[in-house]
Formats: sequence, structure tokens, C-alpha cells
Amino acid sequence: MTERRPRKDALRNRAAVFTAADTLFAQCQSPDGVTMADIAAAAGVGKATLFRAFGDRTGLIRALYEARLEPIMNAVADGPPPLGPAAPPLERVPALLDAVLCLKLDNRHLALALEQTGADNPYATAHYEGWHALLRDTLDRIPGLADSDFTAHALLAATRADLVAYLTDGKGTPREELREKLAKFTASVLNTGSGQGQAAEH
Repeated sequence: MTERRPRKDALRNRAAVFTAADTLFAQCQSPDGVTMADIAAAAGVGKATLFRAFGDRTGLIRALYEARLEPIMNAVADGPPPLGPAAPPLERVPALLDAVLCLKLDNRHLALALEQTGADNPYATAHYEGWHALLRDTLDRIPGLADSDFTAHALLAATRADLVAYLTDGKGTPREELREKLAKFTASVLNTGSGQGQAAEH
């Protein structure tokens, strides 16, 4: 059976919705203030169109975040080092964390909105569970490292969207300084030394 392709107008609407939502989340004071009605109006589509395509606001947020995450996940799945699976774990772990941090730096309010979709538990989202499993499995490959499960949680805590927003918007920490601090913290956790595990440039 031939798989049905989305209609061109549906694809155009989806692109318009993503562009509108990106802009609204980037410009808002709080992600809670971005509503489905706001996104529909900015995209020039009806609210019914949004609900048909995404189910609800949570579905739209997840779809948009997954679209922004897709290039990183493609690199993680089969790309070259430092993100790809062939990278040594001491190189891959800091690269994975840097990729998460950069994504959240570029999409702070969207990332905050995503973390708030976990019924007051950001650790219950599929997004978090996926990154935790990837990081844990990579940490498992480091000889002598104890409790990779907890270590993965601890390292990911340094990339939480609320912390990233606080440090950048609230404290004025420059992007590159925050990336460097995360790289040094990761190196200290992995005991690789400050000269190793340097974040890849994005």
C-alpha cells in the first residue's frame, strides 16, 4: 500500500506554524504566555488547523522541538565524531552535552515550554528520557566510571532549560563562557582533566 504524502498546503501550514511559534517563543517573557490562539493568528491559520495537526499545545511544542532537534539526532545516529557513535566516549559525552546546551541556548523559551509538559515533572518527558539513555549508554563505555545512570542525570541537570535561561537572561552569562563552564564541569566529573573533552564548536 502506498503511503499517503502530506498535501502541499498542509506542509506549508506546518512550516508557517513552526516559524510563527519559533518567533513567539523567542520574543515572549514567559513560555506560558504563548497560546494556540497566538500561534494560529501569527501563522495565518485557524485554531482548528492546529488542533487537527498537533492535537494540543503540548503536541505542537513537542513537534516543533523535535524538528529543531532533528539535525543533532541525525548526527548522533550516524554522523562522524564527536557526536556520532564511533566517537570515543570521553570525546562524545562532552560533545553531546554541548549540543544539548547549544540547542537550549538557541531555543530557551521553547525548551522551557517542553520541560513544562511533563506534568510538573520534566524528567518524565520522552525527550529527557531519550537523552538520559543515550548519555548513560555512552558513559557505560568509560572504564572505571561508577554509576553511569546517576552521572547521566547529574550532567544533564547542568543543561536544564530553566538553569540555562537563568544564567543567560538573568545573570548575563555569555554563550561561549557558559559552554566553556559546562565543558570544564564535564571534564571534572569524568576526571579527564581540563585540557580534554573540549566542546565542539557550533
